[in-house]
Amino acid sequence: MLSRFLFITAFLIYVTTTQAELRATGDLGVVIERATGSVLLVNTSQHKILNEVDNLGDLSHASVVFSRDQRYAYVFGRDGGLSKIDLLKDQIDKRIIQAGNSIGGAISQDGSLIAVSNYTPGGVKIFSSKTLELLLEIPADYAEGKRSKVVGLVDAPGQRFVFSLYDAGEIWLVDVKDIHQPVIQRFKNIGRQPYDALLSPDGRYYIAGLFGDNGMALLDLWQPEQGVKRILADYGKQDEKLPVYKMPHLEGWAVAGNLMFAPAIGRHEVLVIDTQQWKQVAAIPVLGQPVFVMARPDGRQIWVNYAFPDNRFIEVIDVKAMKKIRKLEPGKAVLHMEFTPRGEQVWVSVRDEDKVVVYETEQFNPVAVLPAQKPSGIFFTSRAYKLGL
Repeated sequence: MLSRFLFITAFLIYVTTTQAELRATGDLGVVIERATGSVLLVNTSQHKILNEVDNLGDLSHASVVFSRDQRYAYVFGRDGGLSKIDLLKDQIDKRIIQAGNSIGGAISQDGSLIAVSNYTPGGVKIFSSKTLELLLEIPADYAEGKRSKVVGLVDAPGQRFVFSLYDAGEIWLVDVKDIHQPVIQRFKNIGRQPYDALLSPDGRYYIAGLFGDNGMALLDLWQPEQGVKRILADYGKQDEKLPVYKMPHLEGWAVAGNLMFAPAIGRHEVLVIDTQQWKQVAAIPVLGQPVFVMARPDGRQIWVNYAFPDNRFIEVIDVKAMKKIRKLEPGKAVLHMEFTPRGEQVWVSVRDEDKVVVYETEQFNPVAVLPAQKPSGIFFTSRAYKLGL
C-alpha cells in the first residue's frame, strides 16, 4: 500500500513539473543584448525574462526572424553569423558563420528558406531553415570586378525575396519556387545609394530609401514589368543638406489607412505619404532626426524615436489629429520599439541605462522595467505571420 502511495505521489509530482515547463511560443520574444553577444528570451504578457542565450557573436546590428511555428528564432549578426535558437529549449540549435559582414535577413513565404544579405562579400545566401545548409548563393555583381553591398532584404509573396544593391543603385527580385533554378529580375538606375527598404503590409509594394538622391524608389510586385518608379522625388530638393547622425530604418513600416509615415533623412520631420497617389501630403515636425517611425497595430498612433542627441526621447503622433500628443523620456539611447501583437503595450530598449521599459499605449504609463545588458533590437514571435518582417 505504501509503495503504491509513493508511486502515485511521484507520478503527480512528475506530471505537475512537466506541465509547469510547458511553454506556448506565441507569447515569446527576443531582446538583443548587443554588447555581450547574447539575447534575452522573454514572455511578453508576464513581462518576464525566461532565460539568456549567449555566444552569438557580434550583435551590433542584429535582426531576427521566426519560424512559422514560432519555435525558432534566426538571429543575423554583423559578423556574418547566422544562429538558430530553440525558444523551447533556451539554447542554440545551430550556428554558422556564412559571411564576413552581414546586415540582416528574411524567411521565405513557406518558412523553408532563410536568406541573408551580406556586405562582405556582397550578395545574398539562402539556407535551409531546418539545417542551415547553404542552398543558393547570389553574388551582387553589377560590373566587371565590382560587387555591391546588399541592403533592404525582405520576403515577398510568391516565394520571392527582394533586396537592394547599395553601390549599384539596383533592386533585384528573386523567385525561388525552384531553389535550383532561381529567376532573377534586375531593376537598374533606381537612384543612388539605397540604404534600407520595406515591404508594404499586404506584400504588394517594395520601397527603397535613397541616401544619394532625393525621394524613394518604388517597385509594384503585382506589376514588376512596369519597372521602378521614383516617388517623393522633389522632397528636400531646395533645402540645405544637413548632417545625418544615424540613418533612419524603414523596416518599421508605418501605415494607417491610405497613409504611410516615413522618417525624413537628416531632418526633424515625419513625412506623410498618400499611398494611392504616392505623393507627400504632409510633414509633421518632430523633436529630432527620426530613426524608427512605427505604427501601433491598429494604425491610430505613430511612435517615433530619434538619433543623437535626442535619443532619450520618444514622441507619439495621433493619426486622426495628425499631430504629436505625447513626449516620453524612457532614458539614454532609446534604440528600438516593439508593439505587442494587438498594440496595448510597447517595449522600448534603453541601451545606455541597461533596461527595457514597457509602456501601455492609452495613457502612456510605464508598466514594467526589465534589466538588460545594452539592449537594442526587440522582436516578438508574432512577426512570424507578417510579410516583410
